[in-house]
Amino acid sequence: MKASIIIPAFNAEKGIGKCLTSLQKQEFKDFEVIVVDDGSSDNTGKAAKSFKGVRVLRQKNSGPAVARNNGAKEAKGDIIIFTDSDCVLDKNWLREMLKPFEDKSVAGVQGTYRTRQKEIVARLIQLEIEKNHERMGKRKLIDFMGTYSAAYRKVVFLEMNGFDTSFPIASGEDTDLSFRVSAAGHKMMFNDKALVFHTHPTSLWKYLKIKFFRAFWRTKVYKKHKGKIVKDSYTSQAIKLQVLLFYLMIPATIALIFEPGMAIVLFVLGTALNITTLPFAAWAFQKDKIVGLIAPTIIVLRTIAFGLGLGAGTFRELVGK
Repeated sequence: MKASIIIPAFNAEKGIGKCLTSLQKQEFKDFEVIVVDDGSSDNTGKAAKSFKGVRVLRQKNSGPAVARNNGAKEAKGDIIIFTDSDCVLDKNWLREMLKPFEDKSVAGVQGTYRTRQKEIVARLIQLEIEKNHERMGKRKLIDFMGTYSAAYRKVVFLEMNGFDTSFPIASGEDTDLSFRVSAAGHKMMFNDKALVFHTHPTSLWKYLKIKFFRAFWRTKVYKKHKGKIVKDSYTSQAIKLQVLLFYLMIPATIALIFEPGMAIVLFVLGTALNITTLPFAAWAFQKDKIVGLIAPTIIVLRTIAFGLGLGAGTFRELVGK
């Protein structure tokens, strides 16, 4: 079984070397590496070419969806695997990504995240991901995959026409593809032994900004996959409840100007929102006491960012821009 690893890269000169070095250390050897330089203005392509056996394709800056599709067109492997230029792969990553494909009915495989960071915000992000992946690990099949570590049978990828290139940036094109693959009846599995090390944001502001824009673009995904608004194999139901409570607090706050009695309603909603943060905080506290203590506050701020992003994205979809 030959695999083709495809890495979209934009101005990734400083980080792509670590990614490609980790690929050279893989225990599984039967694979090719294709780096798609997405119109970088630095020496990304030159840095990638310095690694033996790496094929470098160059395109004008068109976004990761186009880059991955172009890489897939050139791929020789039966399995195409996507990762990002800022990821460092565990030495057993490729072997673990391929293992589930021994079952001929499996069409897609998702790996998991790890980080070596010590910053509090990065540690919280890592635990968020681990909690979601813990839930995914309990499922026999999944419907949600992210391209930091995602593998598809090439025949299935081409059958789905690859990534939707109307997503201009990294904005949910990977979620959309996995939803389409699942909807077509193909089996996808999660393997928590396929480890990818990643660098998370370390500032609270950057974290909240990312959450805003993920929610903003998620509305485009939900427009195509309305059923996934209710449930998917990755997204926590608690997040949806938290955003709903935030939305209810907005009119309650406005009404408070005219009706002081609304303060009770606002208090109840606020209390309910804080209560919904406690299960994750308690779980996180067992793994990282500091993160567990600050989690309720960060989750409330995250909810605000999510809520505003979903609102802005919904408006964008309604006006058709």
